[in-house]
Amino acid sequence: MPNEQSGVISEKPRGGIGAFVRETRREISKVTWPARKEITVTTILIVVFALMTGVFFLLVDTVLGYAVSKLLGMS
Repeated sequence: MPNEQSGVISEKPRGGIGAFVRETRREISKVTWPARKEITVTTILIVVFALMTGVFFLLVDTVLGYAVSKLLGMS
């Protein structure tokens, strides 16, 4: 597929699976991995916020269900 700006046809990169594995290992070594404490705190926060969101929607659903049942005259 020609490049619109230069009119040059780009070639596929070569190297095969070995080059891919080497490049992947090199990129993974550059990653700054979080500490165990940071992972634990983040996980706890996610669980707490998920529970809070669940309780919020449970309450909203209960209130709206009650309001609709009263509005429609159902017991």
